[in-house]
Amino acid sequence: MIQFGTGGWREIIGDKFTRENIHRVAHALSSMKEVKKVVIGYDRRFLSKEACFWFIEALASHNIKSLFIDGSSPTPLIMFATKLMGADFGVAITASHNPAIYNGIKIFTSDGNDAPLETTDRLSEIANNVSEEELNNTRKFYEVEHSNLFEKIHPFNDYIDSILNSLNVDAIRNAHLRIAIDPMYGVSESALITLLSSVRCETTIINGQHDTLFGGRLPSPASASLHRLMDLVLQKQYNLGVATDGDADRIGIIDELGNFIHPNTLLCLLYYYLLEFKHWKGAVVRNIATTHMLDKIAEKYGEKCIESNVGFKYISENMRKYDAIIGGESSGGLTVKGHIGGKDGIYAAALLIEMICVTKKSIHTLAKELEEMFGTFYFSENDYRFTPEKKANLVKMLFEEEKIPAYENIEKAYYADGLKVLFKDGSWIIARFSGTEPVLRIFAEAGSRDKTDEYVKMMEDLLDIKEDEKI
Repeated sequence: MIQFGTGGWREIIGDKFTRENIHRVAHALSSMKEVKKVVIGYDRRFLSKEACFWFIEALASHNIKSLFIDGSSPTPLIMFATKLMGADFGVAITASHNPAIYNGIKIFTSDGNDAPLETTDRLSEIANNVSEEELNNTRKFYEVEHSNLFEKIHPFNDYIDSILNSLNVDAIRNAHLRIAIDPMYGVSESALITLLSSVRCETTIINGQHDTLFGGRLPSPASASLHRLMDLVLQKQYNLGVATDGDADRIGIIDELGNFIHPNTLLCLLYYYLLEFKHWKGAVVRNIATTHMLDKIAEKYGEKCIESNVGFKYISENMRKYDAIIGGESSGGLTVKGHIGGKDGIYAAALLIEMICVTKKSIHTLAKELEEMFGTFYFSENDYRFTPEKKANLVKMLFEEEKIPAYENIEKAYYADGLKVLFKDGSWIIARFSGTEPVLRIFAEAGSRDKTDEYVKMMEDLLDIKEDEKI
């Protein structure tokens, strides 16, 4: 079965990520509405470019024109191009930060945003019911390649110029920054180098070559994956280290001391920067598993913090609904009003660089000042694998029985995108199934590490999670 999750459709290559299933998705997209043209691009994963051609074959069978981005591209560039070209849909062949054995498809609407739930649910339903006759009549790429249904496009310069036009370029140029970049063998290298060179930053690249195995590690810019970047920044005294995930929609930052700065902190820093230094006004949107420091910042400036389900499509939707100025998630994805509606690790890096140049303070110093103003927030992330039988039990406990822990300090417990428990001291914990991987996730935030550990243990006991199920 083809099933789109919070971050698109992702499957193991050769298992469910096959030519036939890609045809199914493309045929389904073709029947969603009257579609005339689709922007399509790909990342550096194994079979990504070939999968583009397979997708184009099925689109052409419905006389739909494909605007093909010639060369591996960041997902945010594909989103930008979808809106720029006035396409009916955008398609990115990527599995983002998933392991190398995965590939997948992300779908974007004509405004360049992540397709909403009703669109992807309908797409899944149609894809699973595509007839054998329709599959058998799919055209071949060599028949389409030189027809009027296929065009190569080059939106790179427009994308870079759009970001540059939003920045305080003079402030960055006058700072003479030295920045180390780790694309994690993904697609951000050209964009980051072009962007940073334009504002006169000195740059060094590691892990920039094409490697479909991502150097044998997960292409996710988390602290466990960025030790080489940490060492480089510290040893060579760079002002900043910037990493992006496989398709460049998530960001990881290393400060000048070689420390990993958690995405929660980055999101808080940027919201504070927009309010305090750029004098913007507006709400912030976070998902249910992202820091509540954002709530405190919003309160200080008389603004609102809007909570959404996990999945950037929900953040984008709420940003439009509440006219918010920034939205993001604890996994490293964020977007800012005036740019694309989806997350963009390249733009996020550029805005963070502007921030340290305008404030004339390092990321490390700014993070400490934020902590002094709004308090210390300790964040815990925990993943668990399970058998199909165990998942059935977890689903029953979480969504049928709606179990709630017996804990005296609970202020509120509710089920939305999983079970979230708020405590009277402002701390919280949530248990939910990942929408991109077959895992259960438990997040907790409190004023001390001991408290987060206590709350995680409480949730593990409630759900009868065993030690050997922890990842």
